[in-house]
Amino acid sequence: MKLISLYEVDASMIELVGGKAAGLGEMIKAGERVPGGFCVTVEAYRSGELPERELIEAYERLGGGRVAVRSSATAEDLPEASFAGQQDTYLNVEGAAELAAAVRRCWDSLFTERAVAYRAAAGVGDTAMAVVVQRMVDPVVAGVMFTANPVTGCRAETVVDAAPGLGTAIVDGTVVPDHHVLRDGTPAAPDPGGCLDGEQLEELRAAGARLEEHFGAPQDVEWAIDGEGTLWLLQSRPITTLFPAPPETGDTRLYLELGHMQGMLRPCTPMGFSLLKTCAGLWFEAAGARVDRRDPMPRLVMIGGRLFFDVTDFLRSKAVRRRLGDALEVYGPRVQGAVLAMLDDPRFAPRPGLPFRTGSLLRGAVRMLPGGVAGLVSSLARPAPARARAYRGVAEIRRLITPPGESATAAERLRWVIEDSHRPIMSVDMHGILWPLTAGMLAGTLPAALLKGVASDAELDTVLGGMPHNVTTEMDLELWGLAVRAREHRELFLGTPPEDLAARYLAGDLPDIGMAEFLREYGVRAAAEIDVGMPRWDEDPAPLFATIANYLRVEDPSQAPDVRFEEAAARAERMIGTLSRRARRRRPVRGRLAVFLMRRSRELTGLRELGKFAWLPVLRAARRQLLLAGADLAGRGLLEEPGDIMFLSLGEARAAARDGADQRALVARRRAEYDRELRRRTVPGALLSDGTDVEALAPAPRAEDGVLTGMSGAAGRATGRARVIHDPAGAHVEPGEILVAPTTDPGWTPLFLTAAGLVTETGSPVAHGPTVAREYGIPAVICVRHATSEIETGQLITIDGAAGTVRVEPE
Repeated sequence: MKLISLYEVDASMIELVGGKAAGLGEMIKAGERVPGGFCVTVEAYRSGELPERELIEAYERLGGGRVAVRSSATAEDLPEASFAGQQDTYLNVEGAAELAAAVRRCWDSLFTERAVAYRAAAGVGDTAMAVVVQRMVDPVVAGVMFTANPVTGCRAETVVDAAPGLGTAIVDGTVVPDHHVLRDGTPAAPDPGGCLDGEQLEELRAAGARLEEHFGAPQDVEWAIDGEGTLWLLQSRPITTLFPAPPETGDTRLYLELGHMQGMLRPCTPMGFSLLKTCAGLWFEAAGARVDRRDPMPRLVMIGGRLFFDVTDFLRSKAVRRRLGDALEVYGPRVQGAVLAMLDDPRFAPRPGLPFRTGSLLRGAVRMLPGGVAGLVSSLARPAPARARAYRGVAEIRRLITPPGESATAAERLRWVIEDSHRPIMSVDMHGILWPLTAGMLAGTLPAALLKGVASDAELDTVLGGMPHNVTTEMDLELWGLAVRAREHRELFLGTPPEDLAARYLAGDLPDIGMAEFLREYGVRAAAEIDVGMPRWDEDPAPLFATIANYLRVEDPSQAPDVRFEEAAARAERMIGTLSRRARRRRPVRGRLAVFLMRRSRELTGLRELGKFAWLPVLRAARRQLLLAGADLAGRGLLEEPGDIMFLSLGEARAAARDGADQRALVARRRAEYDRELRRRTVPGALLSDGTDVEALAPAPRAEDGVLTGMSGAAGRATGRARVIHDPAGAHVEPGEILVAPTTDPGWTPLFLTAAGLVTETGSPVAHGPTVAREYGIPAVICVRHATSEIETGQLITIDGAAGTVRVEPE
């Protein structure tokens, strides 16, 4: 079929007629007023020959005259990619010859430079082109309508832009349109002298609501009103840029994103989220809290694949709400300010009561306080034995992991993952790890309060540089040692793709540089390592080989990571001496206490990474059992492959093993959603239940030209070429470049060893990235909104870690 009337088209025919035509056909079937027309199908495009006779006959049946000729690619107007403006449209086409030429030009537009680049960025592969031909509407006014606010994400607002004449002027950005934001439940208020009156605005809003209900998602709608006042709908497609809305609760809720605290903005797999909730519930039970096993952490919610925490009850609590400011500092000034502004929102009016059960809190305190006080005191008094206890705790956790044997069924493996896998870390003090770790964090942070007005933030950051006993730093330096051993095979490691090196290593066909020993200790790690769905380095060491190649580019001995680390440690010791003399002179009592804590921080603060590192072998063991269970389910035809189990929850996987439920369709849908979210560049730090990005409501900060403002992550200044990286896998940073990233976790930190500085879009001063940056002695600026889009690789930038600014230098 090479031509088809739009009245015969529906959404099931997208591979034949493309996205735009499928949307138009659905609107017609829904009873909306759409200009009549037909579609030249993909079959005609694939044949390479235009069916001119059929085209002219269809044109004549339409009545001839002026028509619009519009591209309708098979990858167009989709939920994950709109392709807005990427292919061509021709208006006021008249006559058979002109029509045929316009159809051919639409075909050709599939391969323009901008369309090819857009498909590549959207991860779209093979596509084909259909073409829509419709009667022209002579509009008095036309425009675009979004049934959700595309800037803030608010689903309770409809946004209408209107201008006289054709709506293409709005789409092309060549006119300043009338702009209307219509709030649900509030009558439309037209602008005096504007293009639209109140009745027309209400008609548009009602049409938008119908389309959103029909298509099941917020819509981007093109419309026109003719000289008789008739509204015509010209296109409806999903708004592709919206962050997914939170689950419906019937109440206004506020959610804070948690992933960036772990340096994780990529989506979490459904299995990763399910296991996190299960693990957290077990730990709170061990600490004395009452937990509902059906939903162990009801305030932990997955939205768009990211981890969000529902803070509504804290915001509404009279006793807690005014104390939120300090707790929100870790989110950066914009998110902090936007959330605090919600305190004045009547939807979050204060209520009596606490946001948690006091009984659970008291039981937890009774269980933890006596041992906690003793553990903190003994750790500060004798740090070396405390460290030894913590390391023994890590070894004990590994020893206690006892997974099922080879003959176990899928059901038995899943039962072990759910009920037993996390028992090794369920002691209240995690086998002696918790109190030395906590003592180190206190020793690292309390001197700032004790030396306020005596020491600057930059000086206190220097004290934390070159921090020993940090498992992540030790890992990075061990990896540098592998690079040193790889120098005699420099051409091999620099000239071979990391994926090929990984394959050769796993096949035993690579020179021995010590990788096996490294993976025995650190193979449990990965980027986004708190997600059990992510492959560990011992499964896929390709990122490690990319980092080794990165290190082999370091030619200046003074820039060697071990040298830089030792220099940072020496600066820290000198600074403690300087501050000791200054503080004892100006504040004798506080000064002595601050110096004591700074000395103890050098022995204990590096342990801050140890708690999570101790947990990672548990996650790896759970992952292995899940993959074995997935292999069993795949063998029974319930999954396509073992890894598909990571796109189920624990309950769904257990039900499949028990009842034989075919989960392939569910997995395919979730994989598509996951892949779509992987391409998302920004994630809201705070989100309302109506989809509003709270940070988008905050006024834009005043900034001078060429300067981006964030917050201090690690003090110091550096100037260098920017290296913008969205994923650490396979990435490299040339010595002296400044790493610009959405966020960072321990899987990113090997890149720090050659970087001159760090800029991230999210984060907190206590998150992995800034902490490791301080320890390496490199400056870091965090919470720089849209840094990865505002800064381009190769630009010369200067970062000031103390001021929290990034300047793009003129060249």
